[in-house]
Amino acid sequence: MRFTLLVAQLASFAAVCNAAPTPTPYTIHEKRSGSPRKWSRGERVERDSILPVRIGLTQNNLDDGYHHLMDVSHPDSPNFGKHWSKEEVADKFAPTAEAVQAVYDWLVNSGVEASTIVHSENKGWLAIDMPAWQAEEAFQAEYYEHVHATGNVRVGCDEYSLPDSVKVHINYITPGIKLTPTLNKKVVKRTGSTKYGSPPGPMKWLPPHEPGKWTPPAEASTLPADLQDCGRNITPPCLKALYDIPNATRKDSVNMLGLFESGDIYSQDDLNSFFAEYAPNVPQGTHPKLDSIDGGEAPVAFDSDFNTGESDIDMDIGFSLIYPQTITLYQVDDNIEAFTDGGFNTFLDALDGSYCTYSAYGITGDTPGFDAEYPDPASGGYKGNLMCGTYTPTRVISVSYGLSEYDAPVDYTKRQCNEFMKLGLQGHTFLWASGDYGVASFPGDDNDNGCLGDTGDIYNPSFATCPYITSVGATRLYDTQTVKDPESAMQADLGEGAELFASTGGFANYFPAPDYQKSALATYFAEHDPGLPYYTANTNATNVGANGGVYNRAGRGLPDVSANGAAFRAYNNQVDYHWYGTSLSAPIWGSIITLINEERTAVGKGPVGFINPALYANPMVFNDIVNGSNPGCNGPGFKAVSGWDPVTGLGTPKYPSLLKLFLSLP
Repeated sequence: MRFTLLVAQLASFAAVCNAAPTPTPYTIHEKRSGSPRKWSRGERVERDSILPVRIGLTQNNLDDGYHHLMDVSHPDSPNFGKHWSKEEVADKFAPTAEAVQAVYDWLVNSGVEASTIVHSENKGWLAIDMPAWQAEEAFQAEYYEHVHATGNVRVGCDEYSLPDSVKVHINYITPGIKLTPTLNKKVVKRTGSTKYGSPPGPMKWLPPHEPGKWTPPAEASTLPADLQDCGRNITPPCLKALYDIPNATRKDSVNMLGLFESGDIYSQDDLNSFFAEYAPNVPQGTHPKLDSIDGGEAPVAFDSDFNTGESDIDMDIGFSLIYPQTITLYQVDDNIEAFTDGGFNTFLDALDGSYCTYSAYGITGDTPGFDAEYPDPASGGYKGNLMCGTYTPTRVISVSYGLSEYDAPVDYTKRQCNEFMKLGLQGHTFLWASGDYGVASFPGDDNDNGCLGDTGDIYNPSFATCPYITSVGATRLYDTQTVKDPESAMQADLGEGAELFASTGGFANYFPAPDYQKSALATYFAEHDPGLPYYTANTNATNVGANGGVYNRAGRGLPDVSANGAAFRAYNNQVDYHWYGTSLSAPIWGSIITLINEERTAVGKGPVGFINPALYANPMVFNDIVNGSNPGCNGPGFKAVSGWDPVTGLGTPKYPSLLKLFLSLP
């Protein structure tokens, strides 16, 4: 990260740099009610310890972000597709000069030397390395070490205060109250022996070897040979038949599909085996372009401990549907930092340099001691600096990883969500797996059953509730069905720890229903009220579960869309398995939007960008899913019904209809 000294910019304040501190009224800015889960407060920080203080400045015009995004994303807008440049986005949301000046004025009047204050290049935050005693005086706080169950130590405080005159200009100060949650994969291979904890372990299921005990459905005999067993074994031809996806023929320089991976690494041997068996149109040796972020490595040997299958299946699906188009692999974090700190922050840092430093909703960019640290001090860790704006994001990015919404603080999540709004303004599409445990998070997350509340009865939505991404649920066929039959919501008993493995859906606690979704939600509640007790979450989601409710009636609904996520055949560790999960569904949608962008490029049009407004305005481009449910949290969950529902969203894609829709738009 680069910084610019404020001395030259604010020389007019030099006369007060040595002035005595001026008394001013303080009020609490942030306060923690207790130690975060799995963390305990340790010893007081020594007074002369140097703290890397970061003061995040209030961004400008953030409240208008939704309307700006709708202006370039809604099909009825005359500005559809007129995406902004990175510079236009940065200028629109930059902190005001008045904010910078007011905070600087307070600091120097509090005794901070002007020469020690630096200003980030994008003007999003101020940085001062200062002794703990000075920070405690300036922020009226007490700093302590916080110890994680794993032994990791972080620095923070239970509360801090700011003068009333600068509170409005400051979102967040670090070190502060934020301690960052862990990240978990959302993919499952089936096995009868795997134990589940946090995070869930991989599961494997070998294909059946007793064909004589299975009678194919009568309709299967009328289908081509490669489509006769799709009820039990999903392959690329099955996916193409389900959604009328044509064989890909295009390749250009602007429509590579992006895949996020972290902690799991693909094997070229596994890809080659998949291509040979299930996608012979893809040549042996075909591999993604690696954009390594903060030490991410790929590929690995097929028997590596880091090859657990997530990356393999994402690339299997992507290449089989879009080849000869290429894939960009964002391999994020070294194998020590992956899944430990920062959520998706290091990923977003690498795509947008301003994200490294800007503040929103009280959260400032990556902070030493809280988010993943680079250079990584651990033995064998990545020794390079944190990457900021290193890579240009692909137009479409599929993500099959996540955490529960509740695992991260409200403002921390909102800041990340803001970044997706900014990237949407620039024409990027994010497809995000909704999760795999029905209305719960994975077992062991927040409660043994992955639910909220003292008794584990409150539904626990996933991170995919951000309204600026497209949340993707999962569907399935059953053994007695063919590709000509309607799909159901994905639900399966996959053994111990995943007896209720089902497409995640529900309602956000952190985000209200966006305007583009309100009509669909109103219809759902009017015609298919689930009959469950509910609450209305407040702005900070501090009343989750109020009045015995199990879901937030006013929340943003998820998923938005769905695609098949069951019995997909793919190799891992050179063994052919069945795979289940929304991890399969997200790259299917990522591939479809990539194909559509290619067709728009061919006729001189730009990328589709944020697709949700257009999808909700045109529900006829979906196969409606009306069978199945997503139970969990000691309750029935929700049912798949006609129209949008909190199990499968709007439904599965009709590729020809989607293509016609987006080609008709500017």
